[in-house]
Amino acid sequence: MPVLAGWAKNSGKNVKFKEQQAGFAHHIDWQQGLGSTMEYSEQMSNSLAARLRAGNRAAAAELVDIYYRQIYIFMRRLGHDSQTSEDLTQDSFIHAWQHISQLKSGKTLNGWMYQIAANVSRLYWRRHKGGGAVNIDGMDLPAGGESGNDKTANSEQVSRLKKAVAELPVKLKQAVVLHYLQHLTIAEAAEAVGVRNGTFKSRLNRALETLRSQVDF
Repeated sequence: MPVLAGWAKNSGKNVKFKEQQAGFAHHIDWQQGLGSTMEYSEQMSNSLAARLRAGNRAAAAELVDIYYRQIYIFMRRLGHDSQTSEDLTQDSFIHAWQHISQLKSGKTLNGWMYQIAANVSRLYWRRHKGGGAVNIDGMDLPAGGESGNDKTANSEQVSRLKKAVAELPVKLKQAVVLHYLQHLTIAEAAEAVGVRNGTFKSRLNRALETLRSQVDF
């Protein structure tokens, strides 16, 4: 078993995260977290990338610690069930290890890791066309402080929004999940799906227009 796959198999998965952006993002207050994310300086990221390219086992463990939960939750938010998400997360780290020489610097680490995960997810859907409904359990409802009718109304709205996101075309759903839920910058998210920044922004705008036509937010 490759080094990264070994560590990935033993990593945990459940933490909490709250998205707090205006407009659309205000209503995507879904409480599944991004994991024990470590804020890396550019120097530290470059060091990690260099050690990964050199085949350093400690660096491999570090990469899994940083990204396992993020990638697992990314898979869940793309509509994969829990078991499939675990499998695809492990596959993502296997692919990362196999293509570690393509990691150019720490600056590109975030987008590079998500690019691999997005490709793994895309290949899965391609192989399983018509294989079942998209799973939306990975998009947890908010645990807000509202009470009574307000809380019920908000939960119903978020449920509609979750369903609408799940039903978006793959490219538009990826745009929403990467930028609003995984908190990637436009540049990182564009790199993750292999398009220019302008193309990614266009996909994001199209996704939001589609969602606004279905859900009042």
